[in-house]
Amino acid sequence: MARASAANATTRAEAIWSADRQGCNAGGPDPGEEKWLRRLALLAGVICILAIFEMVGALSSDAHDRLLLDAAADLDLFSKAIWRDLSEIIVQNRESAAIDEPLLAIAPLHASRGRSIVVTDGKDHIAATWPQSKLAGSTLVSMFGKQSQTDLERSGPVRIVMSDGTPALAIIRKLPAPFGSLAAIQPQSSVLIDWRAASSRHKLLLAATVAVLIVIVVAAFRQARRRQAAEQTNRRIKSRLATALSRGRCGLWDWDIEQGRLYWSDSMHEMLGREIERGSLTIGELAELIHPDDSDLLKVASTVASGRTTAADREFRIRHTSGAWIWMRARAEVIVDPETKRMHLVGIAVDVSEQKALAQATEAADRRLRDAIDAASQAFVLWDAHKRLVACNANFLEFHGLKSEDASPGAAYDAVMGRASGPTLRNEATPSASLGALACAYEARLADGRWLQINERRTKDGGFVSVGTDITQLKHNEENLLISERRLQATVVELTRSRQALEMQKQELAALAEQYHFQKSEAEAANLAKSEFLANMSHELRTPLNAIVGFSELMLQQPFGELGSSKYLEYCRDIHKSGGQLEAMVADILEMSRLERNEPQLSVNSVDLSKVVDDAATAWRQRALEKGVTFFCEIEDALLCAGDHAAIVKILGVLLSNSLKFTAPGGDVRLRARKRFGTIWICVADNGQGVEREALAKIGTPFLQSRAVIENGMKGSGLGLAIAHALVELLGGGLRLRSRVGVGTLALFRLPADPTASRDDAWRAQRPLASVAAARQPQPLGAAPRLAHARSEGVSGSGARSHGVEKITRKPGALSSKRKLP
Repeated sequence: MARASAANATTRAEAIWSADRQGCNAGGPDPGEEKWLRRLALLAGVICILAIFEMVGALSSDAHDRLLLDAAADLDLFSKAIWRDLSEIIVQNRESAAIDEPLLAIAPLHASRGRSIVVTDGKDHIAATWPQSKLAGSTLVSMFGKQSQTDLERSGPVRIVMSDGTPALAIIRKLPAPFGSLAAIQPQSSVLIDWRAASSRHKLLLAATVAVLIVIVVAAFRQARRRQAAEQTNRRIKSRLATALSRGRCGLWDWDIEQGRLYWSDSMHEMLGREIERGSLTIGELAELIHPDDSDLLKVASTVASGRTTAADREFRIRHTSGAWIWMRARAEVIVDPETKRMHLVGIAVDVSEQKALAQATEAADRRLRDAIDAASQAFVLWDAHKRLVACNANFLEFHGLKSEDASPGAAYDAVMGRASGPTLRNEATPSASLGALACAYEARLADGRWLQINERRTKDGGFVSVGTDITQLKHNEENLLISERRLQATVVELTRSRQALEMQKQELAALAEQYHFQKSEAEAANLAKSEFLANMSHELRTPLNAIVGFSELMLQQPFGELGSSKYLEYCRDIHKSGGQLEAMVADILEMSRLERNEPQLSVNSVDLSKVVDDAATAWRQRALEKGVTFFCEIEDALLCAGDHAAIVKILGVLLSNSLKFTAPGGDVRLRARKRFGTIWICVADNGQGVEREALAKIGTPFLQSRAVIENGMKGSGLGLAIAHALVELLGGGLRLRSRVGVGTLALFRLPADPTASRDDAWRAQRPLASVAAARQPQPLGAAPRLAHARSEGVSGSGARSHGVEKITRKPGALSSKRKLP
């Protein structure tokens, strides 16, 4: 055992010593009372063990009965369900005598849980069993033994003993002719498997609890014996302390180093103003009383325990109950207890507060004077009448390059200043006007470049004091002011030149602005001419296109007879298809021209979004079927938005067209709509080929198509997204795109749900579109709101339902109503 650790580890030891001290100070309980307490503790332990046994037995019995009751109820429900379904099958198939297959179909094997079903014929012979067994041909009497079958049919699930002695639960129900009855049987062993396992665990837990209680009782008795031994030790220590009180006006200390306890005499308590009520103090309590700067007293235990010394002589401060600090001088010697063989530091502590107060007052005065001199920012030196050094501070030594040993008190002036580095420049001394020749001041520059203003004054005893103030910063400020003045003059000249240059630039900017307005007018006129040209050309092209499309469609129908070769029909289809594409392109150009000229007048009102989606998706369902793409439409019921019906149909048509165009057969296109935070969010997503990151930022520019469109030969005007973006903005919404190559594309646009808010923004529809190529580019989608599935309709273009028949699917969250797709 390390004796030093017993004195230093106060945190761990204090908890043990304080508990022991409480017993010691209280005097301990009466021996007779302690004996009765032991007997009561033993009796309480026995009663507790018996109560635990009784409680565990009651809980186990209650759990046993509850499990059997629950199993009987489950068996009743199980047999009733099978009896009802089996009775319906027997009534529907009275001519069939086979009951095995219907029984297996009604009751799956994984639902048995130890239960079995027995079906008898009209003669009470077993016709079928579930699960299958070798009981076919025997009777219920042979299974139930002496149990009355009639009683089982009337009383419901009952506990019986099988003919083989197995306890079980059974119930019998009558079946329609030609069968007799249905018996449901469940052995009690299958019901009580978990109960037996729980009972085993309870027994183990009970045994562990009893063992713990026994250990606690034994530990309590052992602790009581240890407590008695500690009390005897404390009484011996108290008797030893009484012999040291003859020393007079002092306090006796007995420091048990190994136990970490300190015992004071009554006189020690009186000197500190404490009540005489404690027999011992712990190291922690002593540390609270001793001044923090005198904590080395606590290290005495380590020194004594290590054997380096056998005596101690320390001065320290200890707190009085009034809060004052009392200086004590403790002298002690190490003794060894003859019984315990432990070392004790026994001695006296004398009050030396008066001597310490006088010494501290003198030392404090000297220290304050020294601190005041050293704290001064100036260089200070004091000489006596014989020119011997009295005091100086660190700044004086620093300014003159002296060491502390060169300027010791009593050194001669010539010796000190002979070793000092003198100033490189010194101004003439100027005597003080008020003191005459008793004081003077001058400026001196040191070798390191610093400037000092030195003031000297004579003292009354013939000496003089010299104070040097560092004015280096003032000198530098004077130089900086001169430099700043010259820089300011140069800055004024430079500002004058800059002002002249700015005047010239102002004139150039005015000329450039005039040229910009002229070129802007020309660009607007050219853009208007382009729009008019496109509109006129589109109108001129539409007439022959209508004829081409109409006549090609008429030729495909062959109203005047067959054309002859099948190649003609293929040519007509190509002509009709190309004409339709060209007609759609012309329509897009016309729409774009009208948008640029601000011709379309949108009617903003409340629109039923389900009708809009139906109108927009009608033309694309058949195309999805033909291409083999699955088309899903998910929209909430009674979803209204503020907008123009035709414009929203046009927007959805553009987005659905692009999704179907770039989605390969076998993929899917989803249209979803929902309301969130007063805004309608509509999303068109596909798992097609996707768009490159470089091209995504440019999508929406009129007549611009991505590289994938050109490489794959997909035709189009390149105006669809530009038109859609323009219409969405006119309706007060916004369009965002997000795409990844090989994953798919997501187009999301929002519309206001409140028509009044949309009317407030109706001025958007009246302002001209400056340039479609400049402002109709959808931005990549950063974070789109998640659309919940409110109502889901799917159209599949592959498999057995590909002949125009639509597949309606339901998803979690769908409403109860169904819509038949056209």
